[in-house]
Amino acid sequence: MLSNGEPPLVGLLLRLAAQQWGTDMDGALQARGVGGITPAHANVIPFVPAEGIQIGELARLAKVRKQTMAHSVDLLTASGYVTRRPDPADGRASLVFLTDKGRALGPASLTAGRTVEQEWAAVVGRDDLEHLRRTLIRLLEPS
Repeated sequence: MLSNGEPPLVGLLLRLAAQQWGTDMDGALQARGVGGITPAHANVIPFVPAEGIQIGELARLAKVRKQTMAHSVDLLTASGYVTRRPDPADGRASLVFLTDKGRALGPASLTAGRTVEQEWAAVVGRDDLEHLRRTLIRLLEPS
């Protein structure tokens, strides 16, 4: 409940849940020896296909501004998680690719995410967690 006695808006709860997810994922990843993961990793790495992708398309998929995505890609390039190469189909653009280091985050992240989901299911129940997943998928589908 908010200080005014009203129930919190769904948007606030989603933001707080996303922050909690990030905190729990950090802990689960650190337990697997993976540290220093930032929101830039989550905004980029899950969306990079093997054939590479332009920054504008990454931004669209991650639902962030193109400038924000470019900054995230710069950070991950400097950390060795992604690399850029010229786009052979568009001489003005470049494609983003995962490096070996970037690809290695996938399995660790998936395992950590499953661990966090198990922990959350222990709190709310597996059925409620699956209902939440289905509901969020419906909310995120294009109208």
